Amino acid sequence: MKKLLFGLVVLSSVGLLAACGNQAEETSEDKVITVAAQAPPMTEVIKKAAEVAKADGWDIQLVQVNDNVAYNDMVASKEADASFAQHKPFMEKYNSEKDSQLVAIQPIYDAKVGFYSKDYKSVDEIPNKSKVAIPNDASNEGRALAILADEGLITLTPGVGTNATLKDVVDNPKEFEWLSVDLLNLAEAYSEPNVALVYNYPTYISKIGLKPSDALFLEPNVDQRFSIQLVAREDNQDSEKIKALKKAMTSDEVREFLVNEHGETLIPSF
Repeated sequence: MKKLLFGLVVLSSVGLLAACGNQAEETSEDKVITVAAQAPPMTEVIKKAAEVAKADGWDIQLVQVNDNVAYNDMVASKEADASFAQHKPFMEKYNSEKDSQLVAIQPIYDAKVGFYSKDYKSVDEIPNKSKVAIPNDASNEGRALAILADEGLITLTPGVGTNATLKDVVDNPKEFEWLSVDLLNLAEAYSEPNVALVYNYPTYISKIGLKPSDALFLEPNVDQRFSIQLVAREDNQDSEKIKALKKAMTSDEVREFLVNEHGETLIPSF
């Protein structure tokens, strides 16, 4: 009987140790937050946030992807906890196309977007029938057209604003020829013959050595609908992981990093 009791105690102890081990392993895994992003400065911001989160015991891990769909696919399929790569209208377009439930959690910064020209130093110099390169996705196309309208180069359907499409161009006095280009390839359009204007973000135009101060004209007013957002899912938006991630992403350290390292190209939005 004593042997049997001893055996039960040993087995119970082993089971308890195993359970504690599993619990420790699960706790360790629960402190890992995976964030998908496509390019700097988003990837750099995530790395800075990871440094901040360490103090609270969280391990933020960057998953870098190569296109403007993969980061959303990863979050939607639960391969990543969150993404940091897009503005809210772009996310909403993805949701409608993919029947997904991504949620904008927190705006982090506003990019200084505008139009660049390799040949002209003023709007008045741009000749008629020039080519103008704009993004081919709906949310960024509308933003680009709104900037051109603000500059007085085109007239849009009244009230359409940043929801404009090329069908909303009701007056095109310079008879621009439109080139609809994938956002990732717009920088290459800068060098194409007869392309007078190219819309772009600092992230992508930097690939050819340009920055917002080189733009012919920029978006006149910051529109926070286009802030680059921390994005999660509907089912994890209130989780401890996302709360910890948001805290790190909106820390004083991240703000200082944005101002000191990227002040020429973006504006903190928190």
